Amino acid sequence: MNDPDRSFQVTHPFHPFHGRWFVLVVHQHNWGDDRVYFYHDNGCLIGLPVQWTSLSPPDPFVVLSAGRSAFRCEDLLQLARMIEELQSRGDR
Repeated sequence: MNDPDRSFQVTHPFHPFHGRWFVLVVHQHNWGDDRVYFYHDNGCLIGLPVQWTSLSPPDPFVVLSAGRSAFRCEDLLQLARMIEELQSRGDR
């Protein structure tokens, strides 16, 4: 999807550009994920994962949980596996 007239907002809550709007230069699949590219105020071309922008469709978990759960079940299970692996190696 290449649409130079389209703009997007950075939605990642911890990104320094959070809440800012930029004009989309290109949206493409790079390095294993979808990325959007835009020009920063200083003229540098910057790329971000599309998931960190308003161009990403809403996450179904976030919509359904409506703020009632801070963590997804799959993420907690992955965290438990990581902790178990660290403990089995003796890293505590």
